[in-house]
Amino acid sequence: MNLAALAHRPESEDSFLYTDKTLHLRFHTARQDVAKVTVLYGDPYWRIPDASGADQLVYQCQAMTLLGTGQVLDHWGVTLEAPYRRLQYLFEVTGLDGTVWLYGDRGLRKNTTEERHEAENYFRMPYFQEIDRVKTPDWVKTTVWYQIFPERFANGDLSNDPVGTKPWRPTDHPGREDFYGGDLQGVLDHLDDLQALGINGLYFCPIFTASSNHKYDTIDYLNVDPAFGDKALLAKLIHAAHQRGMRVMLDAVFNHMGYGSLQWQDVLRNGKKSRFASWFHLYQTPLTPFHNPLKGEGQPQYDTFAFEEKMPKLNTANPEVQDYLLMVASYWIKTFDIDAWRLDVANEVDHHFWKRFYQTVTAIKPDFYVLGEVWHRSQAWLNGDEFSGTMNYPFTQQVEDHFFKRRRAAAEMVALLTDQLMLYRDQTNQVMLNMLDSHDTPRILTVAHGDEDLALQALAFTWMQTGSPCLYYGTEMGMSGGADPDNRKPMDWSNLGSPIWKRVAALVHFRRKYAATLGFGTTRLSVTDAGLIKVVRQGRETLTAYFNTTDRAVTVKGDAVFVQGFRNGQLAPKGFMVVVG
Repeated sequence: MNLAALAHRPESEDSFLYTDKTLHLRFHTARQDVAKVTVLYGDPYWRIPDASGADQLVYQCQAMTLLGTGQVLDHWGVTLEAPYRRLQYLFEVTGLDGTVWLYGDRGLRKNTTEERHEAENYFRMPYFQEIDRVKTPDWVKTTVWYQIFPERFANGDLSNDPVGTKPWRPTDHPGREDFYGGDLQGVLDHLDDLQALGINGLYFCPIFTASSNHKYDTIDYLNVDPAFGDKALLAKLIHAAHQRGMRVMLDAVFNHMGYGSLQWQDVLRNGKKSRFASWFHLYQTPLTPFHNPLKGEGQPQYDTFAFEEKMPKLNTANPEVQDYLLMVASYWIKTFDIDAWRLDVANEVDHHFWKRFYQTVTAIKPDFYVLGEVWHRSQAWLNGDEFSGTMNYPFTQQVEDHFFKRRRAAAEMVALLTDQLMLYRDQTNQVMLNMLDSHDTPRILTVAHGDEDLALQALAFTWMQTGSPCLYYGTEMGMSGGADPDNRKPMDWSNLGSPIWKRVAALVHFRRKYAATLGFGTTRLSVTDAGLIKVVRQGRETLTAYFNTTDRAVTVKGDAVFVQGFRNGQLAPKGFMVVVG
């Protein structure tokens, strides 16, 4: 047995309260090295005297389940309950070579009766503290999100179009400075279409006053951009969405401000004498012209997002800045009843601020959803006191690397996705935002080389996973587009109700129909001997899905409830099928 590979970390993603009464444990061993893992557990204060009168621990034994196999590790899991809301536990590990070891808090021990009763080597969950349990909003787990880039979704009010607004042409290749006149009235006009699609969550890119078309350079956090409408229209839109059972998530940029903001303009005028100087990271004056190191201009005079001169970075360690941003965050919840914040460039803001932020917003709405934009492993933000979940770009990459780019074999993708599920607690995995494209990436159909069957297969695979799925506007219309800004074309409304729209709608409604299992159930990924990717979701019912990413048809038995490319018992390449039961 590979003893060096044995791993468990208490009070982490390996040991956590899932409900107030259930403890989930995970244990990790070398891949295909261990025959079984048993957990020995009991109340730390429950002891009885043996024949000699010495106290002996009282413990129960429960076999752990193999959750899945990763790149180099097997992952095991078990759910335990404790009548007195406290537990101690020890792992008994049996190798394929027949050896048996005990793995505990103080290290490895021989499997003897004496060692089994060595209380000091047991891991502890000292008490099931409900206040410390990581809580994520249950409603997110049954939500299908739809991401709206307001400037390109629909132009419902021509009177607020910016000067130089271009005609609405979905075939255009937009420039970075182009405007097409999309607004909130356009969204309101099409809420029924989104409801018909099956959507029950609206995720808006920023709507606050800003000079750009994308609005990630906020000028005024407390007003709707005039090109989008006003606060009365926003309130009407949110109310109409809520009436249709749709939650609303707004996007905020608290990492940096726009160049035209009152605060930054004051700094430009007054330099370090500005009352807002401490709101930013200033190093030298004059502040203009900006020194861009990418152009060989030397050290920047102030910190920015990337090296964007017009996006000066906020000093979120400053209590004044914190109080201002928390006021902003609270205002839109209290006044407009939004359900979630998506937080841009979230990984570049300090943890101290995010902890204050989380306490503030959840004090207003306990089931509020806080979504951070983090493109890498996110454990540091996902311990229940900062974000509910993050945008799951690592998941996106694994799917694209196999389905579209063929850089990873099916077995490798399955292993990587299994490992990724082990990074976070179950309740956290269930609210990660799973998407295959967004305003920051090329569109799925373009990455799939224009192959609708392939794009729909990858989308269906994503919809079968743990996590809250998100559809980028226009995917249901078969829209294409390369990297930003080409992925932000005006919406092609001529394809409403088209064959591709119907296929995407069927997928959304499938996810909604089985939302309880897909939102809360367990996930097991594997590859069959015939090369099919197999996904088993167990919850209210058992859903078993097969995805054929090989170059040949494969025989599959079963009565499918949702299919693509399945006929006469044969699953074609780019096909999938889902069986219930």
